[in-house]
Amino acid sequence: MSGSLRRLTRSAVLTALALALSVAEGLVPLTILFPLPGLRLGLANLVTVYALCRLSGREALLILVARCLLGSLLGGNLMALAFSLTGGLLALAVMALALRLPGLSLFGVSIAGAAAHNTGQILAAMVVLGTRAPLVYLPPLLLCSLVTGAVTGGASILLVHRVPFSGRT
Repeated sequence: MSGSLRRLTRSAVLTALALALSVAEGLVPLTILFPLPGLRLGLANLVTVYALCRLSGREALLILVARCLLGSLLGGNLMALAFSLTGGLLALAVMALALRLPGLSLFGVSIAGAAAHNTGQILAAMVVLGTRAPLVYLPPLLLCSLVTGAVTGGASILLVHRVPFSGRT
């Protein structure tokens, strides 16, 4: 199999995995633990971290955008695309930068990504609603991102260091 076909296949499989994780976590509301509407664990972020660590930033970006587009189409809510894409892109950028910081573990990278994702979603809400009112929601979301980012960070460590990979192609 040629290198470009291998990269395309790998990206397609990771996109499908991220989409499946996103759909699955939507079935289990976190409002049982945290009384914040719309709060999610961010399991699809596992794929983003994996792609950033094992593939390239370009492939991670393509996987993220494809997952957001397909997720909004499957969910039947194109308005959600603005929120997921804004949060996802900001999280991807912050995690890509955080991975370059010496001594920062994947826990820290994932927590930074969770915080950035929540911040991006609040920014999108401010634009959509045309008001600063969503900023009130940001502090509790940032507190929750410590927990959700740590959970996905722990899982990311297992994925990045334990899942076999044949190298960059």
